[in-house]
Amino acid sequence: MGLQVYYLGVSIYGWIYWVKGGQHKSGLEKLPVTNITSRLIWTLSAVGMVTFLGIVAILKNFTDSDVPWGDGFTTAASIIATWMLARKILEHWLVWIVVDAIAAALYFYKGLYPSSILYLIYSIIAIFGYIQWKKDLVVYG
Repeated sequence: MGLQVYYLGVSIYGWIYWVKGGQHKSGLEKLPVTNITSRLIWTLSAVGMVTFLGIVAILKNFTDSDVPWGDGFTTAASIIATWMLARKILEHWLVWIVVDAIAAALYFYKGLYPSSILYLIYSIIAIFGYIQWKKDLVVYG
């Protein structure tokens, strides 16, 4: 449930940022697609690692998950990717491709074949999303 609260909050934040961020930051009416910065890669990597390890600890100690490392990775990376989406950062699609492919493998392993197929489809959609957003990319300086 806590994860869904996060997704709701970051979705509202993203909606506001997409509406207001483009007008204030770039002078454009529409928020542009941008690349991730080196500094942000390090920051998100650190936040992602702490989140990942925290989720793994919770899954190992308080659930019966037989794949806590895989579940922890996909959850932590999804949290990061959703925030990147809210900021309209191109590379969030690359994170989703990896997350969806790993989730498809995890669901296959668990015998949840329809979910596995769904996540393979999500991976394909993310590839097309990356290609489309790359066309819209705005490079600064």
